[in-house]
Amino acid sequence: MSDGMQNTEAAEESAAKTTTAGERLKALEAESDIAADYLEELLDIADLDGDIDMDVDGDRAAVSIVGAELNNLVGENGKVLEALQELTRLAVYRETGERSRLMLDVSNYRANRKAELEEVGRKAVEEAKATGTAVRLDPMTPFERKVVHDVVAAAGLTSESEGEEPRRRVVVQPS
Repeated sequence: MSDGMQNTEAAEESAAKTTTAGERLKALEAESDIAADYLEELLDIADLDGDIDMDVDGDRAAVSIVGAELNNLVGENGKVLEALQELTRLAVYRETGERSRLMLDVSNYRANRKAELEEVGRKAVEEAKATGTAVRLDPMTPFERKVVHDVVAAAGLTSESEGEEPRRRVVVQPS
């Protein structure tokens, strides 16, 4: 095969990937729009004031509701937020026919919780390295477990989830 043919094939493959990436970005933006519309209606029904910010974070749509007096949308340990996220994902699914991995945040609860969990993960890594034994953490939501798994992997250790929902937890393995 000549260099010209190889370059043409490489260019076509690159263009196909770009188109696919562009299409995926448009689909994620559409998910954000659908979610924002759904959440705006919910805020109106509940007579709550909040601004909705939309974004694409990596490979998922991200929607945030910011404003005062929104603690009821977070609930104890984020339980209401988790339920609201699932309802919003269902609204997106109803419109698109595609399963959504949309991430919803209210008043920066998830962002703040992520910072806390990263510290929990770092401490568990230190403990596992220092003691040479597995460290079992308290039960967590899937979002929380993923944050800890990412911290553990970045530190060069392994972790796994054990147990059944809602008591599923992360176990950090020593090196």
